[in-house]
Amino acid sequence: MKSDIAIAQETKLRPILDLAITAGLSPDELIPYGHTIAKIPVSLLDKMSDKPDGKLILVTAMTPPKIGAGKTTTTIGLTQALNRLPGKRAVAAIREPSLGPCMGMKGGAAGGGYSQVLPMEDINLHFTGDIHAVTMAHNLCSAVLDNHIHQQAEPEIHPRRVAWKRVLDMNDRSLRNIIVGLLDGGINGVMREDGFEITAASEIMAVLCLATDISDLKKRIGRIIVGYDSLRRAVTIDEIGVSGAMTALLKNAINPNLVQTIEGGLAIIHGGPFANIAHGCNSVIATKMALKLGDYAVTEAGFGADLGAEKFFNIKCRAAGLHPSAAVVVVPASAYQLHGIDNLEKHVDNLRGFGVEAAVSINQFVGDDPAMLEGIKTDCKERGIEAILCDYREKGSDGGMELAERIEQLCNGPTPELKFTYELDLPIKQKIETIAKTIYGADGVEFSAAAKKQIQRIKDLGYSNLPICMAKTPMSLTDNPTITGCPKDFDITLTSAKVSAGAGFIVAYTGKVMTMPGLPKEPSALNIDIDRDGTISGLF
Repeated sequence: MKSDIAIAQETKLRPILDLAITAGLSPDELIPYGHTIAKIPVSLLDKMSDKPDGKLILVTAMTPPKIGAGKTTTTIGLTQALNRLPGKRAVAAIREPSLGPCMGMKGGAAGGGYSQVLPMEDINLHFTGDIHAVTMAHNLCSAVLDNHIHQQAEPEIHPRRVAWKRVLDMNDRSLRNIIVGLLDGGINGVMREDGFEITAASEIMAVLCLATDISDLKKRIGRIIVGYDSLRRAVTIDEIGVSGAMTALLKNAINPNLVQTIEGGLAIIHGGPFANIAHGCNSVIATKMALKLGDYAVTEAGFGADLGAEKFFNIKCRAAGLHPSAAVVVVPASAYQLHGIDNLEKHVDNLRGFGVEAAVSINQFVGDDPAMLEGIKTDCKERGIEAILCDYREKGSDGGMELAERIEQLCNGPTPELKFTYELDLPIKQKIETIAKTIYGADGVEFSAAAKKQIQRIKDLGYSNLPICMAKTPMSLTDNPTITGCPKDFDITLTSAKVSAGAGFIVAYTGKVMTMPGLPKEPSALNIDIDRDGTISGLF
């Protein structure tokens, strides 16, 4: 079996500007980043406003194993297969890989085998610098914030009530909790507790992915809460005066990135929030761009349907007015063996609860037992779930034509009416409880004393009507990663809550979810190398 990077390196890429012409884009309108990558100016959305939208398809999964379910490979493979339907064009819209998991345990996020986006090495590493720009904009705010406190500027921010950590696009457990402002023979600022989160958890990342244009981006950044004064009044980025400079650092990052699939189709990659600690979807701008450029826009939401898909519907679709026509639930044998048919059925039922019909993609990998895969298909049929065996990694579009034809059928009818899990005017606790009971199957929610206090503060600040962004382990429908399957008779424990006023949602933390992951015992970085000719090996 050839490695992902070997397959990528043997593929001849089309010049990205030539490929753009086939989609009706003028090369003069694009911003080239070399021969194989370009940025699409967000302003083109206004120019395409009269063009009808294509059909939106969501790719999600059952509860995945630690190595992932293969959603990105499925998204790309399905896009390639849809492109082979007579007279149809499909565009993939996916998230940007983070260096954290790329150098950690899961590897990159550019697909795999013959269902990849290219150039794979660039996409998985620094790409066009979007995540770097998010990191720098976030940490500029941190620097200005600490200087604001040091200079005793107005409005006052209490050093013990700072609500803004620093970020880094790397797994580094040693930075979860730190002390800043330590003295070394001089004045180094105000000493206080601080910490780092991974960039994918930054509210700037969420804001970038939910903004509609540069003006909206600046407004959203400006209303982010960075701390509180002695009377517990919230202080925003606008009030410390740095929203303009932060937005300037994101001037290019707001433009989606155009690349190609291994079969020469269009793919838009933009934004990278994680679904366990953020809302887990690529940018609204990228999705809307894909809808304008294709008959089908295929997008993904992180982890299982209990996390990324729930937030895709209740946060992203609600905010952006998106209306999906169909969904795909990815099922690898490894996840099925771990969690079983009840778990899969729960995820399918969740999607149907949003009013969207789903097809199951049983993802085949080298070494899978054919009898096991057929058994999954039979189990699904007995539960009234349509399941299709797909082999994107080894066969590319050939391995997904049956699924593509089924998705075409689902999209031929009228766009289904989207049903949200909860109404925004419900109390915060009730919205959280509704998600836990409806999406996870929990009996209820236990709120810690700290969570109760924080929820009351969010209410007092006037943010009760925002949607909820649940932070939960992706390894289980519960908040305990060791509990597999589709458990019953359990409660979800809410440990804390905070308002992300710029993104426009309330983050509710459950269990022991951390916003700065650590590296595994043998990180993937130990296997990555480069030779004197610049050829990279070990990246996947």
